[in-house]
Amino acid sequence: KKWKQLSRLQRSVILFLFAFLAVCGVISYTSMGEPWKSVTNKSLDDQRTEPEIPGLKLANPAVLPAPQKADANLGNYPELSPQKLPKPPYVRRGPSNLQIKPSRRDVRLKTRHDSSRVVEEVVQADKEEKTEKSVISWRGAVIEPDQSTEPPSIKIKEPEKPSSVEAEDQKEPVPINERQMAVIEAFRHAWKGYKDFAWGHDELKPLSKSYSEWFGLGLTLIDALDTMWILGLKEEFEEARKWVANDLVFDKNVDVNLFESTIRILGGLLSTYHLSGDSLFLEKAKDIGNRLMPAFKTPSKIPYSDVNIGRGTAHPPRWTSDSTVAEVTSIQLEFRELSRLTGDEKFQKAVDEVMKHVHTLSGKNDGLVPMFINTNSGQFTHLGVYTLGARADSYYEYLLKQWIQGGKKENELLEDYMRAIEGVKKHLLQRSQPKKLTFVGELAHGHFSAKMDHLVCFLPGTLALGAHNGLTADHMKLAEALIETCYQMYAQVETGLSPEIVHFNLHAQKGHKDVEIKPADRHNLLRPETVESLFYMYRFTGDKKYQDWGWEILQNFNKYTRVPTGGYTSINNVQNPSNPEPRDKMESFFLGETLKYMFLLFSDDIDLINLDKYVFNTEAHPLPIWVPA
Repeated sequence: KKWKQLSRLQRSVILFLFAFLAVCGVISYTSMGEPWKSVTNKSLDDQRTEPEIPGLKLANPAVLPAPQKADANLGNYPELSPQKLPKPPYVRRGPSNLQIKPSRRDVRLKTRHDSSRVVEEVVQADKEEKTEKSVISWRGAVIEPDQSTEPPSIKIKEPEKPSSVEAEDQKEPVPINERQMAVIEAFRHAWKGYKDFAWGHDELKPLSKSYSEWFGLGLTLIDALDTMWILGLKEEFEEARKWVANDLVFDKNVDVNLFESTIRILGGLLSTYHLSGDSLFLEKAKDIGNRLMPAFKTPSKIPYSDVNIGRGTAHPPRWTSDSTVAEVTSIQLEFRELSRLTGDEKFQKAVDEVMKHVHTLSGKNDGLVPMFINTNSGQFTHLGVYTLGARADSYYEYLLKQWIQGGKKENELLEDYMRAIEGVKKHLLQRSQPKKLTFVGELAHGHFSAKMDHLVCFLPGTLALGAHNGLTADHMKLAEALIETCYQMYAQVETGLSPEIVHFNLHAQKGHKDVEIKPADRHNLLRPETVESLFYMYRFTGDKKYQDWGWEILQNFNKYTRVPTGGYTSINNVQNPSNPEPRDKMESFFLGETLKYMFLLFSDDIDLINLDKYVFNTEAHPLPIWVPA
C-alpha cells in the first residue's frame, strides 16, 4: 500500500538506488579476488618491514631481497631455511632508466574498503593501459621503458637519478635449496678466515693466518660485497659496508693495475650500488673512476697499465711500453656504466675510443687479436701469436657484453665478435683423443699448440649468452661441446680439480687420457671460469647435469682446499690427493666470482640476476642492461 502511495518519481529514485548498490557490491567483491580473502588484520603499512641496513639510502630501490637476519637455531645455515623466504622490504627493479609504477593489484588492495574508489582506480588504470605503447611486466611491477633513452653513442646530458619507489607486493622468492645452503656455508667459512686474519686487507693467507697486499684497498671485501647481498648475508654485508664507509680511502700514494682495479673495485662498487640502492657505493665508484682516468693520457689513447691513484700519474710496466690487449679492452662495461650514472661522458668517451681504435687495427687473424698493444704507437706488437687464454681472453667476452649492455645497437662490436668466433673455429678448434673432446688451442706463427688455459673456460658461457641474445644457434652447439671439455679438465684429474693449464692429446696413445698436465701447470687458483659457464648453460638449457658437475667441483674444493681455521687456499698440485701442496693464498675472486656463480648455478630462480636485465662484468659483478630486451 505504501509503495502505491508513492509518486512515480519517488519510485524511480528508490529503484535506481537499489540497482546502484547492487552493482557496487558485485564490483567490490569481484575486483578483490583472492587477495581480498587473504588480508590479515594488520594494515598494509604495519605489514611492511623497515629497511634492514642502517644508513642505507633508498635512492635506488633494491633489485634483490634485503639480506635476512641470522637465526641461531638453524645450525650451519643461520640465515636460511627450506621454507619460503619473507617478502622483500624493497622493490625489485630493472635497469635505472626504467620507470616503475604500482601494479593494479596493489591499487585494489589499498582501496579494498571503498567500492567506489575501487571502480575509479580500475577505470583509471584501464585508461592508462590503453595509452601505453611499450609496457613490460616484471616481478610484480608494471615497468615502462623511459621513452627518452638514448643510444650509447649519444652524449649523456644529465646525471642518472634513480627514482625512489614505494615498496610493493612482489613475487615470492624461490626457496633456497640444500646445495645453495652449502655454498653459503662455504662462503661463511671463507669469510671467517678473512675477517679473523685479513680484515681490510687485499687477500687472505689462510695457512699462516695473515694477509697479503696488492693495492692495499681491501680487494677481497669489495669483490665480495654483491656476493653477500645475493646470498642474503645481512650481518656480513652490514659489517663490510661500515668498512667501506669509514676506512676505504683512495687518496693513497699507491700504484694500481688499471684493469684489475676496474673490474674488481669499480665493478664491485657499481654492482653493489645497483643491488642495494645505497648511494655510498656510487660515491666511492665515482672517486676511484676519476682517479683511474690519468691512465688514458697516452699518445695513442691506449691506456697505461698502472696508475698512481694518489698522485694522479700513470705509467706502463718497467720492462715495456706495451699494455695487454685484454686489459685495455675489458674495462669498458664499468666506465660506460659510470658515465651513465653520473652524466659525465669522459669515462665512456675514453674507453669507447680504445674500442674504435682496436676495431681499425691491422694484425688480426680472422678476428683474432695479438696479446699486446703499444701505448705510444697504438699498434699491436708480438704479432702472430693468438690465444683465448691469458692476455686476450676477456677482449672477446667484452665485445659481446658491450653490445648487450648498450641495447644491441653498436654493430661494430657485434661484427668484431662474430668475426672472432669464426676465427676461433677456423684456427683454434681441435678434437682430442681418445674421447674426441672439442678444445680451443693456441696459434703461434702458424704453428698450432694443443695448450688450453683454464681461463678459456669462460667461452662456453659467453657463446651461450650470445645464442640467448639471438645469435646463430651453432654458437650454442659449440658451447655445449666446450663445457663438456672444461668439465673433463676436472673429472680426469686425481683431485677432481682442474689445473691452470692443460695440454690435449691429438693422437690416441694406450694408457693416456685426453688431458696431459705439465709439472709447472698443475696448480689450481680457485678459479671461476668453468663454474661461470656451467651457470650460463644451466640457466639457458635447464639441463640438471650442469648443476651436478658444479656440485662435484664444490665438493672437491671443500675436500682439498678448505682450511680448518677459516678460508680456502690455492693448491700447487691437483694430481696429488694425499698432498695437494697448499699455496697459502685465497684469491679475492673466489668470493667475488666462484662462490657467486656456484650459488646462481644451483638456483632455479631465473629472476635471481635476470640475464635479460643484467650483464656480468669479467669479475662476476652484474651491471644493468641499458635498454630492456
